Amino acid sequence: MTTPVSSTPVLRAALIWSAVVAVVVLVVAVGVGALIAGSDGAWSGGVGAAVGAIFPALTAVSILVANRFYGHPSWLQIFFGVVLGGWLLKFVLVIVAFLVLLRMDWVVAPVFFFALLATAVSSLVVDLVVISRMRLPAVSDTVLPERSPSDEV
Repeated sequence: MTTPVSSTPVLRAALIWSAVVAVVVLVVAVGVGALIAGSDGAWSGGVGAAVGAIFPALTAVSILVANRFYGHPSWLQIFFGVVLGGWLLKFVLVIVAFLVLLRMDWVVAPVFFFALLATAVSSLVVDLVVISRMRLPAVSDTVLPERSPSDEV
């Protein structure tokens, strides 16, 4: 293997901060859900926040897994296969999760929706903050020569 891909620290930081913010949103969603609709509301808020935190994280995790193959001759094919496979799996899982959860008697749909929305928006905000604060070179993984051709004249 060669040097690590420059996106790895960004994705790791985004995952860590997203997890921290998701726990905060989860606690708030459970509390607000309990105030609005009792225990069913608390469960709806908790599940909505968990769904909203898990699904965006799957994309970053799939990219981190694919980055482990950097340096392999087929790295690009492996990368897109893993990321696309993760995206398709996530797409199917979110449809199944929504179909199953919204048919449950204990799910309070507005609480579930707003918890999901709050977690999704907070995840986007965390991603934007992490990416804007990371110092990445303008040319990502390029190795520059140590001497220019004019130095040899």
